[in-house]
Amino acid sequence: MDVITCHVNADFDCLSAMVGAKKLFPGAVMVFPGSQEKPLREFLKTFPVEVLRMRDLDLDGISRLIIVDTNSPERIGMFKSILGSKGLKTFLYDHHLPSDNSIQATLATIEEVGAAATIMTEILRDKKIPIAPMEATMLALGIYEETGSMRFPSTTERDLLAAAYLLRRGANLNIVASYIKPQMSREDLALLNELMNTLEEILIGGVRLKIGSATIDAYMGDAAQLAHSIMDMEDIDGLVLVLNMDDKTVLIARSRAAEFDASQLMKRFDGGGHPMAASAIVKQANPAMVREDVSRILHEIVRPTKTVRDVMTGPVVSIQWNSTIKEAQQLLTKYEINVLPVLIKSGYQGLITREIVEKAIFHGFHQSIVMEFTTSDAMITTPDTSIREIEEAMIENNQRFVPVLEEEKVVGAITRTDLLRTIYEDYIRRRRTSQPTHQDVKPHITRNVSTLLKERFPRHFYGLLVKAGDVADFLGVKVYLVGGTVRDLLRAEQNFDMDIVVEGDGPLYAQELASRLHCGKLVTHSRFQTAKLSCFSDMPRGLPSDFSIDIATARTEYYEKPAALPTVETSSIKRDLYRRDFTINTLAVCLNHKGFGNLIDFFGGQRDLKERTIRVLHNLSFIEDPTRAFRAVRFSERFDFKISKHTEKLMKTALRFNLFDRLSGSRLYDELLLTFRETEPVKATKRLSTYSLLKVIHQDLDFTRQMEVLLQSVHDAISWYRLAFFEREIDTGTIYMMALLYGLSVGSLGSALERLSAPPKVCGIVSRALQNAHPLLSVLVLDDPVGNYRVLSGLPIENILFLMAMGNDEKKKKAISKYLTEQRYVKPLVDGKVLIRMGIVPGPVYSAIMKDVLEQKLLGRLASLEEEITYVKENYISLCVGDQIPVQEATN
Repeated sequence: MDVITCHVNADFDCLSAMVGAKKLFPGAVMVFPGSQEKPLREFLKTFPVEVLRMRDLDLDGISRLIIVDTNSPERIGMFKSILGSKGLKTFLYDHHLPSDNSIQATLATIEEVGAAATIMTEILRDKKIPIAPMEATMLALGIYEETGSMRFPSTTERDLLAAAYLLRRGANLNIVASYIKPQMSREDLALLNELMNTLEEILIGGVRLKIGSATIDAYMGDAAQLAHSIMDMEDIDGLVLVLNMDDKTVLIARSRAAEFDASQLMKRFDGGGHPMAASAIVKQANPAMVREDVSRILHEIVRPTKTVRDVMTGPVVSIQWNSTIKEAQQLLTKYEINVLPVLIKSGYQGLITREIVEKAIFHGFHQSIVMEFTTSDAMITTPDTSIREIEEAMIENNQRFVPVLEEEKVVGAITRTDLLRTIYEDYIRRRRTSQPTHQDVKPHITRNVSTLLKERFPRHFYGLLVKAGDVADFLGVKVYLVGGTVRDLLRAEQNFDMDIVVEGDGPLYAQELASRLHCGKLVTHSRFQTAKLSCFSDMPRGLPSDFSIDIATARTEYYEKPAALPTVETSSIKRDLYRRDFTINTLAVCLNHKGFGNLIDFFGGQRDLKERTIRVLHNLSFIEDPTRAFRAVRFSERFDFKISKHTEKLMKTALRFNLFDRLSGSRLYDELLLTFRETEPVKATKRLSTYSLLKVIHQDLDFTRQMEVLLQSVHDAISWYRLAFFEREIDTGTIYMMALLYGLSVGSLGSALERLSAPPKVCGIVSRALQNAHPLLSVLVLDDPVGNYRVLSGLPIENILFLMAMGNDEKKKKAISKYLTEQRYVKPLVDGKVLIRMGIVPGPVYSAIMKDVLEQKLLGRLASLEEEITYVKENYISLCVGDQIPVQEATN
């Protein structure tokens, strides 16, 4: 006999999943292992379903047991007694995470979705098993109930898609609505009133929880719905209800805070569920004692909310007590900050603000020492203070900057921005529990992408990230994955450029990580506090052969003058990200165990990824580094993003100020090559011209129709070369550079290459290619393989492909194509050893013979070694001395 069952106190998700399982196991009977919730009982009165009563079942006769909506043996009633029986096959379909004591099934399907009904719907859909409208309605009931009509945080995209599929199969939402949120009965209201009167608040590390209890002998309603009602009415992070019913105590827990995992609480009472919703049944227990146990366990399992250490920024720029007001002004301007802690050596003395400094200067106190104007009674805090505590204090004291002290040393600071960010994160977290997840809300800073990291990267790459976090925890520092890898992760693209930023000693961290990863090569730069790991003895599978890890200490930078290279100093992750070029590149992911996968977004990077926009971080961005203008075009073309209007305005301002004249040619050259390699060069070059950026290279450079056609021809030639599977990698950037500079005069060409500070080898290749292109093309003839070989054999591949792009005559293009695909591989088979065996005295004549034989082969007159030897013998017999060796012997 095949039996389908679920957990005791069955709900709609149980019925839905059982109905779905019945479609998979048509011969099975459905059996509830115990009681059902009141709404389900009411539904079954109106819409009966064939269910076998437990007392009519022969447990020993069960050969296959199909269990849905639970994986806990404690929740399946009497069926627990047959688990592990000889010959029994167990099938499990559940959406609750398994634990150590989960049912060991023959076949288990456990998915992290909002409802077991979702799993069954997906299976039926994929197997193309027909679903009747009433069956679709029952499956929809399970999904809508378990996800709170798609409002609970546990709701996933798959639940929405499953519900949509059921609607297409005829699910009746009127029936669903009438049972999912029924009107409260008089008994419901009485119980709700008693629970509200007994609610007791518990504050654990800033997490607000409430416990309520009631004893009602006759009530058997939907207590879970009452828990949701209380959560809707109370501004709390979590709720636990202790309900004494007959000879058992029912526990129901709900949470809207990551710090309180409801399922962990219920596991202590042999129950289960999700982090946000869980329940348990305790038999023959004193409700008062159960409530005490709940309170005690909550203090054990609830993680405190964020502390100041989790939010603070550090290290903090400070000033010594005897520095002048003028020096304070310079520091505030250099680092773009508004407050400076004042120190005597390393001991904290107080704060001085930009406002005070400016007023002191206005009154003529430039040379006065800062200590004379320092606020010494400003509020301070410690790293372990609850963030909620500091929120209240900062608001009450109207203080925008609070130094964080350990003993007398400043280890960080909490700013008004940090405070607002924390409040916003809390608001978003609560909002997500009260709004449908399918609403099109703006991306927010509070997000964990650990699942994305696991799904979108190879297992070994993900493992490296975990190890990177482990090393950071060992050293007591914070580390973050930053840069293009994070950006492209959110764009659903793989990028294996592993860039790690350390809030601490980067080189020291790199040494420890290299040791654990068995890295064969570690290069550190103490001056810049950076390191590079490469040459791994055990290269992780699925990663490029040249894979490496770049590590840097979190830094800030300032520019002594426009377009100069920056001066770099140790700082915090926030300041480190602030020095990046565009908002989409300011995203970071925490790798420490605590907070692993938390996405850091200080500057709206997620917003701009969603809106497909390139945006600078501040108004001086292009003044500090004009190459960012070229980079803006590159990213815009590479990702098909728009450049924001304000960013375009700042680019034009940088041009108007002639800041590009101060820019080093090598940086400009590198940026151009990246643009050619990462984008469609025709479009990108046109965009550069639109912003007058080609004029930065040379005043005579314009995007003309001729340039557009030539760039496209170069693109076509390179594409053809790559499709032909040629083994040699080519320098595509250099070929596009030839096309870019083609229209310039000889003098202007030299000036442009000098402006770009191109390497001497590249200058030579480009100059020769442009000067010789027309003369070389003029002598190429399709039917002259020898002449073509003489012209092309000494040229770099890049020059040859440029000639192909230049050629307007198809016959000349075919001549070049024939050389690249065939003629350049033609080599004489005869060599010096063969000629010696033929009796030819070594000397300059060998080269003449080889050249002659090669040309005969190009003409198709010699096809084998024997024919080559015969040809040499016939044409160079006068050079042979001594006994002649037969052809056959010469070939051996």
